[in-house]
Amino acid sequence: MGAPGGRKFVVYNSAVAKHHTTTMHNESYLSWLRKRVGPGLILSPSVAAIIRDTEGRLLLQEKSSGEAWSLPAGGIELGESPQEAITREVMEETGYEVRVGRILAVYGGSAFRYTYPNGDEVEYVVTLFECQIVGGSGIPTDNETKSTRFFHRDEMPPLALPYPMDVLFGEER
Repeated sequence: MGAPGGRKFVVYNSAVAKHHTTTMHNESYLSWLRKRVGPGLILSPSVAAIIRDTEGRLLLQEKSSGEAWSLPAGGIELGESPQEAITREVMEETGYEVRVGRILAVYGGSAFRYTYPNGDEVEYVVTLFECQIVGGSGIPTDNETKSTRFFHRDEMPPLALPYPMDVLFGEER
């Protein structure tokens, strides 16, 4: 389907998605979609977690791929609620079980475009949740994570996406 500026976009069809939900097995929706549309720009509904410790430090994930540090985050799978997605993503990427709190913000637009090292392009629409650790080992269950660490505001490494520091550290007005 054509679009202004010559870009091609995929139109989501819920009937097709329902059919493919049962045939995708353990493949993520994003992987399934990439096989069909290639590395071009796609829109991805996503979630990210703000997890602070008792000192107010923010938990970040260092990616195994060498990309910039990030919040525990990821895409929402077909049939999954945003709350279910953030619980799953935090467990996979940090090894922590969390209680999902309030929505802090929703971000998107061209500032939230990202190109992965393999050339895949994505524009995220990110629902940012405040979360609290309630259990878990702290050992990631996936291979995306090299390490996790809590950071004070003045120690922050560059992040992959431009989240406002005031929101990250609970200082939003």
